[in-house]
Formats: sequence, structure tokens, C-alpha cells
Amino acid sequence: MTVASFDPNAQVVTMTATAAQHFAQKVAQAGDKIIRLSTKTSGCTGYAYVLDLVDGPEQGDEIFQPGESITLAVDAKALSLLRGTEIDLVTEGVNQVIKFNNPNVVAECGCGESFSVSE
Repeated sequence: MTVASFDPNAQVVTMTATAAQHFAQKVAQAGDKIIRLSTKTSGCTGYAYVLDLVDGPEQGDEIFQPGESITLAVDAKALSLLRGTEIDLVTEGVNQVIKFNNPNVVAECGCGESFSVSE
């Protein structure tokens, strides 16, 4: 077991090479789009991740370039929840699943759809 500590200077969101390749394909298929990451109130533990392909960032979004052909906008209201998060693409059986490795999470629901952080 490892212990992760909160780093207030950490880049908000990063992607593994596997995730970056996956999203580069999605962006190429969608045309002139960017990826937007936000959260919403949901589930039994508090928040859910929301990934969308959008035309552009919303006002206040923080912009990152996690891959050569990928622009990622992160919702300003979600920055404190997401700081230090790594987006990964993992294979589980025959399925590929987007995973959020978020060091701020203190609890997750059993189905993995929602999470909570210490406020």
C-alpha cells in the first residue's frame, strides 16, 4: 500500500499514454472538438465524473494539452475535486473502461459511479 499526499501545485489532470491514444482517436473521429471534464452531483457518495466532446471550453475552464492532438478543458467548479487526477484506459475482461485515479477521493460507491472527497 502506498500513501499519496495532496499537492496543491499538481497539474489538475493528466492522462496515461493509453488514455491519450484513445482520446486522440475519439477527437479525430469527432472533428474539431475538445474533451471537457466536469463533475456532477450524483449517486450514493456525492459526485460523478462527466466527460464530453464539445466545441470549445466554457468560461473559466482550465485548459491542458495531455496529448499532441488533445485539448482537455476542466470545469472551474471541479478543479478542487480533480487536482492530481490521472485519466487511464484499462482493459477489464473484453471491455475497455476509463478510470479516474483521483488522489482526493475518500470513498466510492460499490458500482464505481460516484465518489466523495473530504471537504
